[in-house]
Amino acid sequence: MSRTLSAEVRQALQDIYYNERTGRGRQAFALLEQASAAGDGDATCILARCLCGHQYVWAGHGFPEDDDRAISLLHKSVEQGSGLGVLVAMRTGELTPELEQKMPFASLQEAFDQVLEMAKEGDAFCQYVVANSYFWWDFLRIQNKGSDSFPDHASFKAYLKENISKCEDWFWKALRGGVYFAANNLNQYYTKGDEDIILPRPEMAKDLWKIGAEYGHPLQQSIYAEELEKAGRKEEALSWYVKAAEGGQPGAWSDVGRCYYDGIGTPRDEARAASCFEKEIPAGNVTAHNLLGRSYFYGKGVSQDYDRAFRLLSFAHDKGSKWGVLYLAKCCFYGWGTPQDYVRARQFLDEMNWNYWEADYLRGLIFGRGLGVAANAAVAVSFLQKAGDHPEVREELANYKKTFFGKWVRR
Repeated sequence: MSRTLSAEVRQALQDIYYNERTGRGRQAFALLEQASAAGDGDATCILARCLCGHQYVWAGHGFPEDDDRAISLLHKSVEQGSGLGVLVAMRTGELTPELEQKMPFASLQEAFDQVLEMAKEGDAFCQYVVANSYFWWDFLRIQNKGSDSFPDHASFKAYLKENISKCEDWFWKALRGGVYFAANNLNQYYTKGDEDIILPRPEMAKDLWKIGAEYGHPLQQSIYAEELEKAGRKEEALSWYVKAAEGGQPGAWSDVGRCYYDGIGTPRDEARAASCFEKEIPAGNVTAHNLLGRSYFYGKGVSQDYDRAFRLLSFAHDKGSKWGVLYLAKCCFYGWGTPQDYVRARQFLDEMNWNYWEADYLRGLIFGRGLGVAANAAVAVSFLQKAGDHPEVREELANYKKTFFGKWVRR
């Protein structure tokens, strides 16, 4: 039960967490698999986290998600004698009494002390795990204490405050050492506090994303760029979006393209915008599919191509995005890039959860002319009137009149 991380684990942590923009995540993943198979419990623990999705590892690595394998590996890391494995298993609710019996430690405190020693020696990931033990109150189980261990509630509360507050310094150490996830916990610690024990200090959180961005973490560069954009500092926002994109942050090229498309912090350049959106297409980014689909729909920055527009927007729609349903409806209604299909057009229109005049205009045409539905002049007129004052709407409304009895009919 070594009290130092192996060279393989140290290298993997560098490429997966501390300097993720190196692009060596896949090699690091393979290195962890080899070390785990050779009995390195710390490697097994880190490998388990890599399989748990973007809440536990940077999405830019493109690691597979496999909860079942992650749980199996986490259990294995505990049995292999990894203090990290014990604490991470505890934090994820996997350290059952049965599994605890299998760990080669005399107590949870001994496992914690192993990680604490490595944290004191400067490993940022161990510092992050130690901080989490305080932040999430795992220290109660580690120290085998509860409210009944103290003479009164005030003493118990003082004990809680003393331990919980230790997370702050450890999270800062972890953040400065390269674990950007620490900023998320610090943000919660400062903005929300902890019950009535730790009071909120939101002013302490204001530069967290900036700090993470300056340390070179692509995700926080993207978050910081968004903050700058909301604050109206658009040129700075664009420069950070570019850094995030160049560092491999999924979706960041879409933000860069959006800035060029709309002229945010830069002159409008629709062709450059389209080329930015295109960079995200191979990875299946939904936003990029929507935005590039719009570019092809209107022919902005690219040659107009309804066929490609429909395919791009359909991909995003199939992934659950409703953003492009009006474009899809128009393609189906007019037969642009897909066979004309009024029924499908109305289905897309009905998925809209926002109001827009052109959608009501198309509904008016569908019900007024009986396109895929039974003709209904009254319904058609109600949609057309809702659409508002537009030339094509006025022209269509001119086809209707009220009878002597107040019924709408088509002329």
